[in-house]
Amino acid sequence: MADLKVPSFHKAATFAEERADRKLKLAASFRLFAKFGFDEGVAGHITARDPEDESLFWVNPFGMDFSMISVSDLLCVNHHGDVVVGERPVNTAAFVIHSQVHQARPDVVAAAHAHSIYGKAFSALGKELDPITQDVCAFYQDHALFDDYTGVVLDIEEGKRISHALGSNKAAILRNHGLLTVGKTVDEAVWWFITMDRSCHSQLLADAAGRTKLIDHEMALLTRGQVGSERAGWFSFQPLFDRILKEQPDLAE
Repeated sequence: MADLKVPSFHKAATFAEERADRKLKLAASFRLFAKFGFDEGVAGHITARDPEDESLFWVNPFGMDFSMISVSDLLCVNHHGDVVVGERPVNTAAFVIHSQVHQARPDVVAAAHAHSIYGKAFSALGKELDPITQDVCAFYQDHALFDDYTGVVLDIEEGKRISHALGSNKAAILRNHGLLTVGKTVDEAVWWFITMDRSCHSQLLADAAGRTKLIDHEMALLTRGQVGSERAGWFSFQPLFDRILKEQPDLAE
């Protein structure tokens, strides 16, 4: 079966160009999360590693509504939790989780976590997603379950445990909490979150309706190679990015 023909993404020529692109995609991602209803009070965060100083990452300000975030609002935080660019405070949970993921996974550029309705509902089941649809096969044998809950993540050791559970996977289900996804681009990490939440929704509906039929192992692996690659994740995000930028151009300010 032929591979899907997916374009390659643009490689920035300079650190400044790459930083600007990551920050634009980050601001757009918060606006998209707001449109999808992934916001829950002050919970939720998406981070992007700085391309020049990889010990730094960009993140949303604590307590700012996703729908209002623009490029100029983003904070730059070091791995001690200090805000080095920006005036607003950083979410402690964002620092605790993302700093440990970025330290443990040098291949990861971006990570996304939010308390989305279907993600947190599915997380309460304490199990991984089944291969019941083409889309969910992106996560087949490529997501983990963090099978514990100890309250709001405010301790570095808890962040280390989450990053350990994530391992080399593209995503983790945090039991009784929500979803965490990562990628080598902001685009990829955010698309994995969006499609994973939808996959949780699909499985909740299917399981409630009756007994599901699983995609067999070999076909699930084949499909993962088609829809679950780094390039496929990046490309799937592009229509959403184009739409939100056209609808809300002020996000680039």
